[in-house]
Amino acid sequence: MTDPFGTEALRTSVLSAWRGSPTRFREDANAEEDLRLGGYRDRLLVELAQNAADAAGAEPGVLRITLVDGELRAANTGAPLTAAGVAALASLRASAKESGVGQFGVGFAAVLTVSDAPRVVSTSGGVEFSAARTRAEVPELASERGGDVPVLRLVWPIAESVPDGFATEVRLPLKVDLSLDDLAAEVPDLLLALPGLRRIEVGSQSWERFVTADGVVTIGSTRWLVEQQSGELAAEFVQGVEHRPEWTVTWAYPLDSELGEDVLHAPTPTDERLSLPARLIATLPVEPSRRRILPGPAAWSVLDAAAASYPALVARVPAVERTALVPLPGFPLSEVDDRLRTAVIRSLRAASWLPLASGEWISPARARVLDVGSEELVELVEDALPGLLDAELSAPVHAKALAALEVPRVSTAEVVAALAGVSGDPGWWRDVYAAFAPLAEVDPDVREALQSLPVPLADGRTVTGPRTTLIADEPLPGLRVVHPDAVHPLLVRLGAVEAGASELLADPSLRENVARSVEDAEAGLDGEDLIETVLRLVDRAALRAGEEPWLGALALPDGAGEWHRADELLMPDSPLVGVVEADAFPLLSKEIAEAYPRSALVAIGVVDGFSLVVDDEPAGPDHDLPDESAWWSSMPDEPRRVVAVRDLDLVADWPAALRLLASDPVTWRAVAEPDGYTGWWIARHASLAGKAPREYRLAEAALLDGLFDAVPDLELPEHVLRAAGVRSRLEIWDDDDAEFVLERLGDADRAIADAVVLRAHAALPEGDFAPPERVRVLSGEVVAADDVVVLDHPWLLGVVPASRVLLADGSEELADLLDLALASEEFDGSPDHVGEVVQWQDLAAVRMACELLEVALPDGVVVVHEQLVVDGQRVEWWMADGVPHAADTPEGLARALAWVAQRWEDRHTFAALITDPTAATLLG
Repeated sequence: MTDPFGTEALRTSVLSAWRGSPTRFREDANAEEDLRLGGYRDRLLVELAQNAADAAGAEPGVLRITLVDGELRAANTGAPLTAAGVAALASLRASAKESGVGQFGVGFAAVLTVSDAPRVVSTSGGVEFSAARTRAEVPELASERGGDVPVLRLVWPIAESVPDGFATEVRLPLKVDLSLDDLAAEVPDLLLALPGLRRIEVGSQSWERFVTADGVVTIGSTRWLVEQQSGELAAEFVQGVEHRPEWTVTWAYPLDSELGEDVLHAPTPTDERLSLPARLIATLPVEPSRRRILPGPAAWSVLDAAAASYPALVARVPAVERTALVPLPGFPLSEVDDRLRTAVIRSLRAASWLPLASGEWISPARARVLDVGSEELVELVEDALPGLLDAELSAPVHAKALAALEVPRVSTAEVVAALAGVSGDPGWWRDVYAAFAPLAEVDPDVREALQSLPVPLADGRTVTGPRTTLIADEPLPGLRVVHPDAVHPLLVRLGAVEAGASELLADPSLRENVARSVEDAEAGLDGEDLIETVLRLVDRAALRAGEEPWLGALALPDGAGEWHRADELLMPDSPLVGVVEADAFPLLSKEIAEAYPRSALVAIGVVDGFSLVVDDEPAGPDHDLPDESAWWSSMPDEPRRVVAVRDLDLVADWPAALRLLASDPVTWRAVAEPDGYTGWWIARHASLAGKAPREYRLAEAALLDGLFDAVPDLELPEHVLRAAGVRSRLEIWDDDDAEFVLERLGDADRAIADAVVLRAHAALPEGDFAPPERVRVLSGEVVAADDVVVLDHPWLLGVVPASRVLLADGSEELADLLDLALASEEFDGSPDHVGEVVQWQDLAAVRMACELLEVALPDGVVVVHEQLVVDGQRVEWWMADGVPHAADTPEGLARALAWVAQRWEDRHTFAALITDPTAATLLG
């Protein structure tokens, strides 16, 4: 038999070494055992595929796995077996490969896990390894190890044919049960890792690798997106080597499924677990077992190169799917996993692969993403927020990946803050509101953040916050009216007011502008826009005078161009012109008066006629009315409502003013209101022919003659005069009026009838008015009040001079009101002589008088004196200790009888007895 590969020399060399040094035999046996039991267990198909890939050369090859007569056979295309290859197979520590995976080398030891007699046949010849033949060559050495010998050290030539179409076939007589299905499961991953193979067949199954122009590798039903880069290791990693080894890095991303937990492929699977979304296949330095990489600068250099190429793979995935390739935070599965993940994230952050809304690309280190997804919003605000990612990346599915890349999320509040400096046209702002609207519908936090949105106004300003704005049919200068092109329903949802005239008038900014309008106008600022705005709104709202008092502060020009508050100006043609004092009000500019409706001008406070102050819940006399405090204090109870005519103190022509007040039902009701301020003030302070109305009486009120003067003919109706305070009867209204009446009573130049004086004193109210200094007495004189008394008992008239007795029906209350003494306090005495005690019924004259007057005859007695003297003064009658005394005269008896009758509470009898002449005669 021929020996094309020189196997005899190889055997001779090995046997010589073993026999010369049994230790070498044991070392080879141990080394092979380590490979069989350790590093290359479960790697049979992997190693067979690696050898087939290396044999393929430039043209991707085919590997076929079959079971024939208890043998596992692996046939491959490509280069046939060489002498160097045979030497490598028999060395256990060497490979004939200069680059790539190896053909053949230590990996071939994987066959020992299933066979003790592997054969390799090729078109160039064949070789055989055999445990049995090796034991036969060195029986003594084998017996020392119980028959366990190194299988892959002694090689023999064989002559077997290769299947048609293949260059080499490995034939493994099986010593274990083996299922082709177990091997078939590894095929797709091997075809992906070994681009030198085009097809692998396992039994009746076949898998083929297809590569499209876009770099997509399809194996069976699985598609992989593949990105490959290569280079040479740096000189410092391979010093002394003329040709530095090349490295190849391949990233493979499954397009139709998730990768799940994976391992590093170098290029076939290792035990280095990875947690990246894509598979890494790299020519890394590995341990002899090919299960672990060799740590060190060379390995780290290749891993760094792999990480640097990762963004290129990511960039080939559709934009919105790219975040699926971002390694998510988690506990590293290995040291390699930790290092690789960290480097990949670093590379991804630096590379530009995330999509902007504009279609351009940006690196995660410079990017940011909206917290809420809205394509319209992103397009609108991308200029205000550079680096803003496409809206689709705002979806929750991308959140973890972007967080791993440290891409900041931009909240709605931050978007709103960024928009604060944007000067977009109103239509653009409406688009912004439209973009925010669906987000605000579902998220209260978004609605809260949107409260700070800029809003363009019709006057060109931009304000912060919809809550301060108004939405109106037409723009009005000075108000926060939203520009019509920017109006959107979102603004209303956020607090903007859809305003009619009344709502526009309620705008706080308008009130502020009105409040400082006089100051602004005096400073030279143009107030015409504000005037137009206010008056148009007032007209549209149909306001009435006094409804909105704050409008009175609006600055308006007078006829000379000077600025005043509206409520300080008088309409040029007002009926008050000539009625009030000439300098009471400046006249409104005729231009303004003609340019705007009279009703609107009056509504803001421009004086046209008498106006009212109305307060339905007054807290005190604080309505800026003349003498209001005096009126308030004159009321027995605090007023529950104030309705008063303003500016009465400015009237110059009172008859004309009263006619004007009477012609307006509104003002007239205020004048005629019982106990109201207006009537009270007019009665005291108006001037009718130089006097206050309360100083007059109506012409027909003759019973008041002397106390009050008849009102002159002023061509005023009687009801107007009455309401103004001109008196028709004797009535004293309050303390102030009481003092006025007492002053009149004490006026010696006035001729006042006694009856009027009596009625006046009787009409005095209980109060706290000042007592008079002079009073009228029974003698008809007006005297100083110091020495005047109030007659509290009628019999005292006999001893008190008429010049000292007040002309009034005496009472203790009246004395207190007028601060006068009672007559009984200063004059008190008893009769000087004892008279005759007589029963009333024993006096015939008394009996006849009572019968004549048809009154009952009194019981009791009367003391009759021939001459009645009290304290030296002669009197007609007296009362002492409750017993009447009378002079024996008709007048004395009549007055005593009349007093007794008064005590009987028979006033009519008293009056008759002292006035009826017949009775008086009878008593006499």
